Amino acid sequence: MRILSACLCLLLMGCNQEEAALPTVAQNTVYEISLTAEGNYANPYTDVAVSASFENDAGEVITRPAFWDGEKSWKIRFAGPQAGETWRWRTTAEPADAGLHDQEGSVVVEAYEGDNALLRKGLLKMSAGKRNVVHADGSTFLVVADTPWAIPFRATVEQVEVYAKKRQAQGFNAALLMTLQPDMRAEGPEGRNIDQGFARAFTDLPDGQLQQLQPGYFQYLDTLIQTLLEHEIVPVYQPVFHGFGWKGLDVLGNVIAPEQYERYTKYLLGRYGAQPALWLLAGDNGGRDPGVEEAGIMMEAWDSYQQPTGLHYNPCDDYLAEWAVGNDLKHCEHYNKSFQEADWLDFQWAQTGHGQEHQYHKVERMYDNLPTKAAANGEPTYEGMNDGQNGLGWWQGEDAWGQLFAGGTMGVVYGAAGLWQWKVSADEAGWTAWATQPMSWRDALELEGAKYVGYVSEGLESLPLADMEKRPELSPSGHQVLAVPGKAYLAYAPQGGTVELTDLEGDLMAAWFDPRTGIFREATLKDGGYPAPTEDHWVLVLEAR
Repeated sequence: MRILSACLCLLLMGCNQEEAALPTVAQNTVYEISLTAEGNYANPYTDVAVSASFENDAGEVITRPAFWDGEKSWKIRFAGPQAGETWRWRTTAEPADAGLHDQEGSVVVEAYEGDNALLRKGLLKMSAGKRNVVHADGSTFLVVADTPWAIPFRATVEQVEVYAKKRQAQGFNAALLMTLQPDMRAEGPEGRNIDQGFARAFTDLPDGQLQQLQPGYFQYLDTLIQTLLEHEIVPVYQPVFHGFGWKGLDVLGNVIAPEQYERYTKYLLGRYGAQPALWLLAGDNGGRDPGVEEAGIMMEAWDSYQQPTGLHYNPCDDYLAEWAVGNDLKHCEHYNKSFQEADWLDFQWAQTGHGQEHQYHKVERMYDNLPTKAAANGEPTYEGMNDGQNGLGWWQGEDAWGQLFAGGTMGVVYGAAGLWQWKVSADEAGWTAWATQPMSWRDALELEGAKYVGYVSEGLESLPLADMEKRPELSPSGHQVLAVPGKAYLAYAPQGGTVELTDLEGDLMAAWFDPRTGIFREATLKDGGYPAPTEDHWVLVLEAR
């Protein structure tokens, strides 16, 4: 009996030692698995497919596509959503390379002890009612985004550190990125922070192909993405642009082979999909360019985290623009609802042009389209567009709040000319006057309008706004209202006046928010309404106690 007990004790000690030896990773952070192929392949990026399935004790499965990282190296990135779980993984490879196929292991997920809000709250997903983005823990993620599109192929790590620190302090939490330079006819030296220069993600992009991937480009991009995330800024990944592009020189997105677009999107998903992310499959066109639908279907099947996926439209609306006549590639009579019924589509973003017009009808229509998809104005007039003339200063704040109350409940987006191109110097050539201004990226980073857009975060980031809806019937005074009944109510008073509200639920406390200063002021109920402090723009905020 003593011998049996001793054997059981040794067995249990061995199990405990084996469990203790398992690698660990903090909840919501990346656990990276490295694999080495034994075979030789002419083009590993196109010729080999690798993935891994992770399963916990409850039988939940997370599948992650692997990505080629140069020579014979493949990597898999995984994030555990819950602390205290052990995930066992096994790989599948086609062809069944001995170094890539049927590899296995386990990882233990521990609690996250850091102070990064993105990692503390978890990866992103759509709210239950599809109007907003939320974190895994259910808290609202109201998008307050910037458009530094060219960061991936122009910026340095040191520059992105400057950028991210500034934007985080202003309240921005997302950045729209062209993941590669998309113009087939763009020319310039290979390099960052060089006049006319840019880094190349694929050597064959000028030939209309995405076959010859450059791993070093993405290894550097990893460091840029990590810098953004460290400053709690979520990357919005646009694979291959479809509209103007970087310099308007024949974007690949219009003519790419669908299977190449899908493969590249899956590569991005494998490389960056285990971190907070938004996916913007169409960039600045009608939404039906080659590979967009195929990539959307792929994302639905392969993104086990189901982070939000959407489209971004060009300035066209319910008509054919003059510059699109006779051009099938730029046909844009899309009515703002391509793939509206697709399960893979989570959000629709407008692009309201760059003529300094407050066009609110686009998000109004997107808000009304069924089935419901989250909406936002994904690209207003860039500040300083048209040689430094358009969209200056408070124009940006007014447009942001107007778009939000028009139905862009997913959030707001800002941009600045010179910044989106990531111009090295104020006089760097290559863009026509309507697209730029005499400012470098660093100069444009300091433009006043960004401050006002950032105030949207200052005023609303702490509110429970998931699935807020337009409720104009709640205001007899005719003000625009957004509401989450019983939790929060917002009323917009662009010319001051007295806001009257009816049928409110719960015990609410009220305050006026000044969108020009980012400061709250007391709101007092008087004769059935809330008189605004002045005749300027104000937002009335009512929140449950």
